[in-house]
Amino acid sequence: MNLLSQLLSRPNPQSSPKRRRVKGIELKNDAEIATMRQAARIVATVLHEISQRVEPGMTTADLDAYAEARIREMGATPSFKGYHGFPASICACLNNEVVHGIPRQRKVIRAGDVLKVDTGAYFDGFHGDSCITIPIGKISTEAQRLINTAEAALYAGIEQVKAGNTLMDIAGAIEDVAKAADFSIVENYVGHGVGRNLHEPPSVFNFRTRQLPNIRLESGMTLAIEPILNAKGKHTRTLSDRWTVVTLDRSLSAQFEHTVLVTDTGYEILTDRDRLAS
Repeated sequence: MNLLSQLLSRPNPQSSPKRRRVKGIELKNDAEIATMRQAARIVATVLHEISQRVEPGMTTADLDAYAEARIREMGATPSFKGYHGFPASICACLNNEVVHGIPRQRKVIRAGDVLKVDTGAYFDGFHGDSCITIPIGKISTEAQRLINTAEAALYAGIEQVKAGNTLMDIAGAIEDVAKAADFSIVENYVGHGVGRNLHEPPSVFNFRTRQLPNIRLESGMTLAIEPILNAKGKHTRTLSDRWTVVTLDRSLSAQFEHTVLVTDTGYEILTDRDRLAS
């Protein structure tokens, strides 16, 4: 999510003042968490299925059509479609595309590509949000290392999630993984709270900074943690479609994201694809 947009975000005006909040961040109760688990499971299911079915020759529009159909089949609506005017149900980014790629029929997926798919589902008043990066066929050693590092950075951040820790604990763990591999972190796009709204406070940054509030985590917070790593420089630009963001130096980019619940003793990954069989 764009950092400026996150800072300007406001809670849902229909939210009741009786709901538990900490510094404007809504804490979910058990019933709300149960609903979020269902929204998140839909997202995890769609991403898992896409990762299994995508192949060279398909287009990103093909994947978008599949994702929308599956989200609706499972009783939810796509979180992204129509959000601030976004025209699709997934963001699909290839190679040097960083975020917010619009699926198109002319965007053909080829062997050797690095594909990022980000999607969300709105179910019974709550959103789930997740992103994966998929290697298409045989990719370069460096591309695979970038993908592995981006995923490792996400899980390093998640390991810091528990009541009493801070957003800086998450950010520092992510940054350390990226720096150790000599990859850069995209700083203009950060994670966010997620729940009744797709994007809620707080900004979940992926690098050490004093420019954003270092919130202490509390049980019941639900966060979308989403580090984006570039193979070379961190700088980006937005294309003329006003959505698709690419690396300025045309280097590869990779991203992983999970919706995560903060608990008293740690965390629960609500969009965990490994739990789908359970």
